[in-house]
Amino acid sequence: MSGAGKKITDVAFKASKNIDWDGMARLLVTDEARKEFATLRRAFDEVNSQLQTKFSQEPEPIEWEYYRRGIGSRLVDMCKEAYDSIEIPKYVDTVTPQYKPKFDSLLVELKEAEEKSVKESERLEKEIAEVQDLKKKLSTMTADEYFEKHPDLKKKFDDEIRNDYWGY
Repeated sequence: MSGAGKKITDVAFKASKNIDWDGMARLLVTDEARKEFATLRRAFDEVNSQLQTKFSQEPEPIEWEYYRRGIGSRLVDMCKEAYDSIEIPKYVDTVTPQYKPKFDSLLVELKEAEEKSVKESERLEKEIAEVQDLKKKLSTMTADEYFEKHPDLKKKFDDEIRNDYWGY
């Protein structure tokens, strides 16, 4: 196997070990997102499997002596010479340096979006808990108890009453 093919296979294999598929799946909310995520994971696994099978195997060496006995040494020597003269070019990665800065900036944006999302999720969870608590107490709560929790609303109503504004 060429050095570049083996290097690509090794990098893909290491990358697949570092991916927390289950952790990412837990973050998904909608069924459509889960479906797209499953498609992405399947595609990644297929590509990784192909890299592992196609590019990680060394080609079987040619048994030149076997062919010399059956065909003749002159023709086999010509084929061997032509085979040995083939030079497989080394893979030079010109794409990664081009896209690495873009990828790194996207990772930074992703982390920022993740932090915002976590904060917003915590805020919403707190708000849901408050609304559920209010829902339980609403049937027995007095106006003073409600206004105690919402002083800005009390001020608004007091101002409306004071200014004789009744909404019409």
